[in-house]
Amino acid sequence: MVQFKILSGKMAGHERVARHFPFQIGRNAGVDLQLEDAGVWDQHFTVALTNEAEFQFETQSGAQALINGEVLDKGCLRNGDLIQIGAVEIRFGLSATRQKSFFARELLVWMGLAAISFGQVALIYWLLQ
Repeated sequence: MVQFKILSGKMAGHERVARHFPFQIGRNAGVDLQLEDAGVWDQHFTVALTNEAEFQFETQSGAQALINGEVLDKGCLRNGDLIQIGAVEIRFGLSATRQKSFFARELLVWMGLAAISFGQVALIYWLLQ
């Protein structure tokens, strides 16, 4: 998943995870990340996932966005890119992953190893009789 961490503006410190694409950022109430800061347009910015697993961004016609200090209308986003729209700075990045619990599998493996070890000890005891 992808997350947008807001670094400055009225919502500084907040994070938003993008669970679907295209993901829209702007002032309008219908966008995925609503920002009410100066210089933010209604549908300022859109991020889409392409077939090549790239994150393409595109600004609304006439809107400006600074990506790592460079004015761009569209292009690719990479992990850690700094986006500035109006008075807001946003860090684009991959969100932390959660590891699945393998407790049941690990328990079964250890029980299997214990059973094999017990079987070998029993076999050696039986052969020595």
